[in-house]
Amino acid sequence: MQKSSFSILITTKNRKDDLLFTLRKIQHLLDRDDVDCLICDDASTDGTFEFIQNNFPKIKLIQNSKSQGLIYSRNRLMELVTTEFAISIDDDLHFVTQYPLEIIEKAYYENPKAGLFSFRIFWDVKEPEKTETTEVLHQMQSFAGGANVWRMTAWRDIPNYPAWFVFYGEEDFASYQLFKKNWKIYYLPEVLVNHRVDIKKRKKGPDYSLRLQRSLRSGWYLYFMFYPLSVIPKKMIYSIWMQLKLKVFKGDFKALKAIIFALFNVLFSIPKIIKNANRLSMSEYKAYHKIEHTKLYWRPENE
Repeated sequence: MQKSSFSILITTKNRKDDLLFTLRKIQHLLDRDDVDCLICDDASTDGTFEFIQNNFPKIKLIQNSKSQGLIYSRNRLMELVTTEFAISIDDDLHFVTQYPLEIIEKAYYENPKAGLFSFRIFWDVKEPEKTETTEVLHQMQSFAGGANVWRMTAWRDIPNYPAWFVFYGEEDFASYQLFKKNWKIYYLPEVLVNHRVDIKKRKKGPDYSLRLQRSLRSGWYLYFMFYPLSVIPKKMIYSIWMQLKLKVFKGDFKALKAIIFALFNVLFSIPKIIKNANRLSMSEYKAYHKIEHTKLYWRPENE
């Protein structure tokens, strides 16, 4: 029997239909002998666990007894991986590229210091009509949390994702840790995925303020955990000012609530910040910021 080389990891909560769509789209990968699939159900109440258990017996399924959040669930899955590579995808995301595993394996072979590859992501409810790209493999600062593949030796060389972040920020946390260990992160545009999200609707969603709060606080946690101390005050002031200028002063008072709550989150998380700090030296900080910014969005008209 062929030993599995890849694990496909999916976290989900109350999105049974999205998850089913994804599993059907990647069924040809799940049928392979060299692929394991692991799903963590974060205490869904829509019957997700039972449905997967009854209809996809080959999938290794775990469940949180109570909701613990995306990052906690990703850590649980990573702890169960026994393969050389681990692919993380969101439950509303699927591969457009037909044979992604061969591309990934070749890319790792050609880049021995690659700890992680991040995929080219098309954000829309439907797949793009045009899939070709002129983009090429290149190093990036960070990666997309729900569209990437880890070399497990690199994952085991750094701390787990910070579960106390709950949502957002785990990618940059890992990117700083990888940088400190001399692992590299690459953008792999040859592998295209479709994230089935309407971005405009998401920005107007009822959880907008909570999402913004969690996004801001995770960014500020990272400042205090990894940036040289002399850089932090200027970065914090600029970050807050831009939120006020671009959102609050234009009448977005949900953003003001998010800013205030995020600041309190930072204050109450000081003990955890101190415990988990792994600060960059000034030379490391400058070197990190010379690396190209993370590529999260791709659209055909950019070509």
